[in-house]
Amino acid sequence: MVKELVLLLVASLFVLPAVAQHQGGGHQGGGHPGGEHAAPARGPEPFHGAPRAPENRTYSEAPGHPNAPHVDDRKWVGHDTGRNDAHYHLDRPFEHGHFTGGFGPTHRWHLAGGGPARFGFGGFYFSVATCDFPYVDGWLWDSDYIVLYDDPDHPGWYLAYNTRLGTYAHVQYLGS
Repeated sequence: MVKELVLLLVASLFVLPAVAQHQGGGHQGGGHPGGEHAAPARGPEPFHGAPRAPENRTYSEAPGHPNAPHVDDRKWVGHDTGRNDAHYHLDRPFEHGHFTGGFGPTHRWHLAGGGPARFGFGGFYFSVATCDFPYVDGWLWDSDYIVLYDDPDHPGWYLAYNTRLGTYAHVQYLGS
């Protein structure tokens, strides 16, 4: 009996660290530690309608909401400038390839350093769209978790949702 118990204890020393890790240095799974916002179940739908002008706008549509693009329930506040928004035009979309590490709330990625111009996690690197720099001012580049979504309106861009702040920004994949 003691022999089996010791064997079980030794085996758990090898299994638990493997279970706690996610391939690529990210973190998968549910739960929302430390007051995090629940990541949206899916990204935004393609925008239809009259595009909003991106200049001089505010995003705080209700008291207590951030003045940055964010998600309310399932509504992606601020993702309404339309397909032809010049701020997100890329002459060569997906120039560095497509990100294949995983999308949506089952793939939470731990930021591992950098800043808006270049940041990374799990060996993957991204940059924030220059016009979105003001919206990532409060991001903690070495400790926040993000969730990535495809941007249905702007080829070559992804949307990075910060689970601590509940805000998002357009990001471009730079490769691995």
